[in-house]
Amino acid sequence: MTNNKQIPLSVPNLSLDILENVKETIETGWVSTGGRFITEFEEKIAKYVGVERTVSCQSGTAGLHLALRVLGIESRDEVIVPTLTFIAAVNPVKYMGAEPIFMDCDDTLNMDMDKLEEFLENECDYIDEKVINKSTKRQIKAIVIVHVFGNPANMERLMEVKEKYNLKVIEDSTEALGSYYLEGKYAGKYCGTIGDIGVYSFNANKIITTGGGGMVVSNNKELLDKVSFLGVQAKTDSLYFVHDEIGYNYRMTNIQAAFGTDQIDRLEGFIETKIKNYNLYKEAIEDIEGLTLLSFRADTRANHWFYSVIVDKEKYGMDRDELLRMLNDENIQTRPLWRLIHKQKPYLESQSYRIDMGEYYEKNLMNVPCSSNLSEEEVGVVVNKLKDYKI
Repeated sequence: MTNNKQIPLSVPNLSLDILENVKETIETGWVSTGGRFITEFEEKIAKYVGVERTVSCQSGTAGLHLALRVLGIESRDEVIVPTLTFIAAVNPVKYMGAEPIFMDCDDTLNMDMDKLEEFLENECDYIDEKVINKSTKRQIKAIVIVHVFGNPANMERLMEVKEKYNLKVIEDSTEALGSYYLEGKYAGKYCGTIGDIGVYSFNANKIITTGGGGMVVSNNKELLDKVSFLGVQAKTDSLYFVHDEIGYNYRMTNIQAAFGTDQIDRLEGFIETKIKNYNLYKEAIEDIEGLTLLSFRADTRANHWFYSVIVDKEKYGMDRDELLRMLNDENIQTRPLWRLIHKQKPYLESQSYRIDMGEYYEKNLMNVPCSSNLSEEEVGVVVNKLKDYKI
């Protein structure tokens, strides 16, 4: 029997309360890249994640581009990146004329710290506080770490690597707003606030949304000042339109921020629902042989943005792709993991290091509906289909 009502993968959870904010932007004429909601939204995010200041921008991708720019990444430099992530985490490296080096994942889906350290120790030279790639003779300046699906990466290990090798760390926290650490050195710290610079995204499928938009955070005031300067076309003198550097039109609009000021106030409620629905899935899927719901790290409070199911073909009776097709035919929107970036056409010539776990997850992982307005009844519909399809 076909499920007539579509159950989407991840959609915005919007309130009509936002209309008052939007109405104000229209009545005042502040609909573009100025207005009080931008400042209010920046201040609310800063307070929520525990930093002094944030800088809004047009998208998470724009934020990552600005982060690489202000950290001094230049043409011919190299940046270590994960292969298991959305491609927007890596493309900004190429915007800078730099080259990515692709690293494998571990069972958290985040960058494998063992392989990272092994690569730096065995495949690089450390000379005059610079990491030099033995095979290319280029300097490796930074690491982009992604908190995949809102599951916090091992920042303690990564920051030790950063200090040992004098590298910059950019936290792609575009999927991880609201995730923080419960134990260890960074207990109480939010994803995005530990490395040199962090970036959040408010795309429509994220845990809160402004339709588009992003936010850059850092504990380094000079970096944020530079991000703010470059994001508004690098105006040295805004009255007389003097520009001494190349900048970008990466500003968030007041209408976007008008959505954001309401959404951030509802974030904890969204996370509570996400965790509740995750636990419903987990309890049910444990009884389905051949399916495994991936866990989030127990020493963190993850935002549970996306839920990941691993399909064991031998035990379940069909492979991931066949199950995907059947669910989508039933109006249950599921999707495969991204294609690994080192296998994408623009990056076929890029260096990658001992990637095998990523290959496994690319083949066997799928994401199931996880919106913050997903009902218990809808979770039940998805679970019943997973049970019915088992061979």
